[in-house]
Amino acid sequence: MSHDVRNRLSGIRRALHRHPEPGWRELQTTERVVEEIERIGVDELAIGRDALASDHRMAVPDDEELAAWLDRAREADVREDVLEKTAAGHTGCVAVLECGEGPTVGLRVDLDAVSMTESDEPGHGPADEGFRSEHEGYMHACGHDAHPTIALGVLEGIKHGDFSGTFKVFFQPAEEISGGGKPLVEGGYVDDVDYLLAMHVGLGNPTGTIVSGVRKPLAMAHLTATFEGASAHAGTAPNAGANAMQAVATAIQNAYAIPRHADGMTRVNLGRIEGGTASNVIAEEITIDGEVRGETTALMEYTRTELERVLYAAAEMHDCDVTLRVISESPRIDSDPELRDLIGAVARGITSVDTVVPEREFGGSEDVTYLMERVQANGGLAAYLLVGTDHPTDHHTPTFDVDERSLDIGVEVIAEAASEIARRRP
Repeated sequence: MSHDVRNRLSGIRRALHRHPEPGWRELQTTERVVEEIERIGVDELAIGRDALASDHRMAVPDDEELAAWLDRAREADVREDVLEKTAAGHTGCVAVLECGEGPTVGLRVDLDAVSMTESDEPGHGPADEGFRSEHEGYMHACGHDAHPTIALGVLEGIKHGDFSGTFKVFFQPAEEISGGGKPLVEGGYVDDVDYLLAMHVGLGNPTGTIVSGVRKPLAMAHLTATFEGASAHAGTAPNAGANAMQAVATAIQNAYAIPRHADGMTRVNLGRIEGGTASNVIAEEITIDGEVRGETTALMEYTRTELERVLYAAAEMHDCDVTLRVISESPRIDSDPELRDLIGAVARGITSVDTVVPEREFGGSEDVTYLMERVQANGGLAAYLLVGTDHPTDHHTPTFDVDERSLDIGVEVIAEAASEIARRRP
């Protein structure tokens, strides 16, 4: 890869890193991606509402939150034509290249940032080199700045390479909150994809390593439960209230007692609680946020059913009502062995790759599984690969960073894999 291209990729990644935006609020991010796509030149570009099925969005923030980010984007002079299509929680885009006869190959990457404050301590690369997050409280702590950068490099490589067929890149919003995969699928652009590639950087794999396929991404569901009781004075009339705090405490304790399943891995966690008014008032309303995961979709659904049973029982025990809402969810889908093996064979022929791992368990959850599921249901193949990158601390930490050498490696491996798919059609 030329020095100029390498510098351009680094510049794109650093610009994205400087302006991180959380799910459904990736307005500046979408604009930067759109401008790079327009520079490259594609046959079709669907932005925001044109790429997504609005009714299938999940975990969309409230109108006030979306409006605040829209105001921020306008202050940053984001193009109005992009804002018209992406406002009110419709971020992301799909780029399509028509390169003659052949299969339709897709690549999906994510755009959103993590809700955490980036380190400003000496020794943290983005802080030292002047591209630390300018949006306090948010940072690219999971590589979602590197992912679209690699995808743009692949798109340009495909346009000027020997690929024959149709190539689509899905720039998906709201992965961290598992909200964007389903509406992207229902937007229709996935329906004719014969081969789908998805990717992630790092995850404990160093620069120069390629994991050609992952298995066991856990099926997942995010839920909220709001307990409603009746307030009373905690000193003079504690018996007069219906204590939502007690109901929540009972629910939390019993949620972690849900039996694990003999058929495979299950997970449950209640990670956030909000409510109550004062120490001398019986709590009237408490909301908790939680999640369940499972090694299979069926195991996730078992755990969710059990959690719902626990929540309803806790409310009844303490004379409260509870309202449950599933915020977002995603299924379990594995990489197809044929496509995984092709990626591995391609990676072994690339000089900048020094280690190829055929398969690795994922351990987390990813809503790209919606796209993989649709492609496989239509008779196609899908694979999720990992592009190794040295990262000084773990993902979702204030000092996470990526080794920019991995950008070139990711572009070369994925572009060559797409071209090889078109040649061989496994």
